[in-house]
This record gives sequence, C-alpha cells and structure tokens, in this order.
Amino acid sequence: MPTEFLTDVQGLAYGHYGGPPSNQQLAGYFHLDDADLELVKVRRGAQNKLGFALQLTTARFLGTFLSEQTAVPPNVIAYVAAQLGIHDVACLAEYGARSNTAWEHAAEIRRLYGYRDFSDHDVSFPLVRWL
Repeated sequence: MPTEFLTDVQGLAYGHYGGPPSNQQLAGYFHLDDADLELVKVRRGAQNKLGFALQLTTARFLGTFLSEQTAVPPNVIAYVAAQLGIHDVACLAEYGARSNTAWEHAAEIRRLYGYRDFSDHDVSFPLVRWL
C-alpha cells in the first residue's frame, strides 16, 4: 500500500529555504571547517569558491541541492562569504556563467561527502525495506 511521506505543502517546501536560517542554524550548518576550506580554496575565482561553499552548506542544511542557486537567503551568503574572505558577494551572479559548473560542483560534493540521491535504487530499496 503506497504511503505519502510528505503533505502537498511539505512537498512544495522541500529543497527550498523556508526563510532565513537563525544564527544558531548558521553556526551549525553553514560553518566551514578546515577540510571544507581546503576543498573550496582550489576553486578558481571568488564566484566559484562562494558557489561551491554555498552548495555544500545548503546540502547540509536542506538535505538536497538547490535547483536555483539564486534562492539562497542573503544572511547565508554573507555568513559563508565572510568565512572565505569574500567582500563583494555580487560575484555570485557569475557563478552560473558556465552552465555545467554548479552541476559539476554538486556531483563532486556528493562524491566527496558520500551524499546519495534517494531516487537511486541502491539507496531507496534497502532504506524502504529497513523502515
């Protein structure tokens, strides 16, 4: 018997920020540790450093990657940019200049951090059986 895990409202909200995260959430999910910073610093250009870091921290917070990179709340952008020493966050507008960049970064984050798509049968089938 099929079961719905999310209501229609929850389904629409999934994968989106419901508003700006609190200061406590910023400290918990958006802090970049030394390992994160090592991965970020090899990116070329401030826009790629910031874009990669925002994808990483957004995935931690939301449990998924954003389909629209411009949907990140300003307080998240400012918090992450400050950790990277990026003073002009307007550079983020250039992050999507090459269409594959965000997709490649998301794939790399998945690989490095072991994130898997729930739609992947190797993930969903054992989990559903376990539940």
